[in-house]
Amino acid sequence: MRNLLPIFFAITIAFTAFSQNKSIFPDTAMREIEKGKYPNIDGIVISQHNKIIYQHYFNGLTENSVHDVRSAFKSITSLLMGIAIDKGYIKNVNEKVYSFFPQYRSFKNLEHNKLDMTIKDLLEMKGGFDCEEWNSTKDCEDEMEQSKDWLKFSLDLPMAHKPGTHWDYNSSAPMVIGGIIESATKMPLATFAATFLFKPLGITNYRWTKDPVGHFMTAGSFYMKPIDMEKIGQLVLKKGMWYNKPIISKKWIEESTKPITKIEDFSNVQISKTKNVSPQPTYYGYYWYNEKMVTEQFSYHVVFSSGNGGQYFMIIPDLDLVVAFTGNSFGSWKSKLPFEILIKNILPFVKKR
Repeated sequence: MRNLLPIFFAITIAFTAFSQNKSIFPDTAMREIEKGKYPNIDGIVISQHNKIIYQHYFNGLTENSVHDVRSAFKSITSLLMGIAIDKGYIKNVNEKVYSFFPQYRSFKNLEHNKLDMTIKDLLEMKGGFDCEEWNSTKDCEDEMEQSKDWLKFSLDLPMAHKPGTHWDYNSSAPMVIGGIIESATKMPLATFAATFLFKPLGITNYRWTKDPVGHFMTAGSFYMKPIDMEKIGQLVLKKGMWYNKPIISKKWIEESTKPITKIEDFSNVQISKTKNVSPQPTYYGYYWYNEKMVTEQFSYHVVFSSGNGGQYFMIIPDLDLVVAFTGNSFGSWKSKLPFEILIKNILPFVKKR
């Protein structure tokens, strides 16, 4: 019976989406979205109390279309690390990064105590690598993708800071996390992910980018359906449980999603230019973000992933709510418009339990 749950859930989702689409939202709430006010939105899926209450697709996409979730996949990489630790393949986040890669024998640029770097440093984006993609002052991703071995490229990067001391968002940190999981589990990352995360959740239709030597990209370039993005959000909302079956420990979910680092002078809501809202700072955890949505009517804490173009898994625990967005506003402030949709068109109409 347990093995039939993902199939049963998929059927339930399809039926619920068909029969309850817009059941809690007045026509005015979603009409402007569906009529093209936000042309760069490709898909929206909303669930509450573990039931799909709304889904809609745009720009020729359907519920079966896979979409590049870009850097939102980093949050899934965080979940995979949690599973590897839960299952005993890795002791804890304090293990030293470079001890997992004896196959490379030597590494370049060993300044700034590089060999002291821990898994936690990488998960917090504090590895110390001389890469900074947040403000595009030193984007290493393009150079990495031109190399043959993206993992070795990342391990050999020069250092700008002592590990654990400075927040610099980059794609090499999660690339190394993926390499650690492969090294510790002695299995391809795709096999590990399918066995312990994707298949238990009924996620089977996806496409995963690899480098020329076979390392799977763990910073982005992963294509999945919005309905499956909702499943990832649901797993986080339920503290790692999936239909009474533990997938990831509650401890890891709480540790990885808590607000650890304040991102200075940054607010997703502020960038979205949403009116009648009080912008709050954004915080970073282990590849997960935190931000409060504050208006005169409500204040809700949101845990979310974020990918260039408008890719989001959003979890609102106070409402038992999950919202998934896909979009195509690449390199534009409009990629933050899902926060306006959340604040104006969704949160005002969702009731608590």
